[in-house]
Amino acid sequence: MLTNRPYRGHDILPLVNQAPPALDIVDETFLVVPPSTVAAAFADPRSWSRYWPDLVLEVYTDRGDEGLRWTVRGALIGTMEVWLEPVLDGTLLHYFLRATPAGPDGEPRALQARDLRREFDRRARAAKAIALGLKEVLEDGREPGVGPRGD
Repeated sequence: MLTNRPYRGHDILPLVNQAPPALDIVDETFLVVPPSTVAAAFADPRSWSRYWPDLVLEVYTDRGDEGLRWTVRGALIGTMEVWLEPVLDGTLLHYFLRATPAGPDGEPRALQARDLRREFDRRARAAKAIALGLKEVLEDGREPGVGPRGD
């Protein structure tokens, strides 16, 4: 046991650096919109609870149109990042989640291998659903092979 209290904000960073996370999820999705358009979808902290309802996020690096980095508390303890890379006529949305499941006391908890795999799959599918949902809304019906709206 590391402490007898839940982790808050930057307190998580030393913990994250102590051991590899139980979950290390990476996703990439291409959106045919500028990075600033994708960044706006993540800029409002109220959107975070819609995307990740069981997580408490605190920004530790705001990179503007290049994305955000958060510490994560709640159901998981760790870090999360959305990196927005300009590519061709759009944005490559990179998503990284490096975290460990947390118990009700806020401490890391071990899961059985099968339960950990289920959690990994659930989180990976949720990440892709967020990205594809943003793609659908932000591209606003753009046909394949057609540039971003406004071009």
